This record gives sequence, C-alpha cells and structure tokens, in this order.
Amino acid sequence: MFKALKARFIQGYRTGKFPTHAPPVLPDRFRGLPRISPEKCSGSCGAPCGDVCPSGALFLENGKPVLDLGRCIFCGKCAKACGDGVVEFTDSYRMGAMKRETLLLRGQDFPLEVQENPDVKRLFGNSLKIRQVSTGGCGACELDFNVLNTLAWDMGRFGIQVVASPRHADCLLVTGPVTEHMLLALEKTYAAVPKPSLVIACGACAISGGIYASHPETRGGLEGILPVDLYVPGCPPHPATLLEAMLRLMGRK
Repeated sequence: MFKALKARFIQGYRTGKFPTHAPPVLPDRFRGLPRISPEKCSGSCGAPCGDVCPSGALFLENGKPVLDLGRCIFCGKCAKACGDGVVEFTDSYRMGAMKRETLLLRGQDFPLEVQENPDVKRLFGNSLKIRQVSTGGCGACELDFNVLNTLAWDMGRFGIQVVASPRHADCLLVTGPVTEHMLLALEKTYAAVPKPSLVIACGACAISGGIYASHPETRGGLEGILPVDLYVPGCPPHPATLLEAMLRLMGRK
C-alpha cells in the first residue's frame, strides 16, 4: 500500500484540464471542422473536389458546394484539389450534432446544439452509463473512445462510465457501418437497454457508412435502424470531440 501511495505522490495529478479549465491539446496536423466558402466557388471547374472525395461527402447542390460532415473522413483531399479555397479545415474540435441535417455544411456557422429536453437532463445529466457496440468498425473509433477511460481524460469525473451489460446502460455508443452480420446483435442489444435510452453514432461509419456506405454487406450506418440522439463526426472522432459532444447531450454545457 505504501508503495502505491508513494507512486501516486511522485506521479502527481495527471488528468488534463479539458474541458473545464483549458482547451484540449491538439496535434499540429489536426483537421477539425471544415469551413465551406460557397462564394468562392464558380461551379464551372467540374468539381474536382467532389471527384476526389472517397466517401462522397462533398457535392454540388444548385451549383453550390455542400459538405456532409457525417460522411467526411477528414482526408483533406478536397481542400488540396480546390485551387479557390472553397474548402478549408479549421482547428475546431467541436463538431457533435443532435440533428442529422446540422451536419450538412453550406457555408453557415456551425451551431453547437444544446440539450433542450428537460427529461434527458433530469435522467442523464449527472450520470450516463454507456454500452459500446462495434458493428464492423476498423477499431479506430473504438480505440479513441477507450482513451476517454484513461487517467489523462477520466470521463468518469463527469459521471460517464462504460458498463459491460446493456441491461445496466442508459446509452448505446455505436461504431462501424453496421454490417449484416452485426445487425441482429445490435438490435438485440438496443432492445435490452432499459428505456428511455440514448443512442450515439460515433464516427463517419456509424453515421453514414463512411467509405463502406456502398458495400453490399453493410447497412450504411444507423440511419433507419435506430433513433440517433447524437452524431459525432470523424474518422475517428478526436477524444475531445466526443467528450465535448457527450457533455452537451447530457445538458452539462
């Protein structure tokens, strides 16, 4: 016991100050919330930015660019292909949305939606028990979600915890494009969660299918399968993006 206490004393306080006292420390190459400038787009270039997008996230609507943040994998190819600067990637990590249409960027300011349902605040505002379900993901979203359990992030200080059984959960956090082999398991897991409950679509695959959207063995994300309460874009979402979005979902921000 004394050795453990000595080790803790030497190590000191390791949990980061985000989000209460300081912004997150992001890598230099971090690609955050894209910014669309439709006034810079002539529409006559043949849209090479859309042609290079591997997930079909960027397209023209009435001659103007639209970026679907729910499909974007943040590869940056569109920004490099466009010589007019129509698409730029900012360093903003705050990208979670509670409505799917919010993820369609047409040049407007990105709204940071807050929890307006008083019942959600009352039930889950101080405690959120999560059962994570991987429906065929590559493992990246799962790993970055797991990071939030480490000492450096310690999401437990906000009452957010991972549980082993869906019967103990308030919320499902789903990753992956929902493969045919995982569909039944996902539906059974959701049915086992006591109601009312919440569903989080974590990452481009869970939101839209990502780069696997057109694959015949996937369902293209959660759309039409489960009701989604929070969409967290990214491939994978940065831990700061996910934590900040979950706190807004709980009504903590």
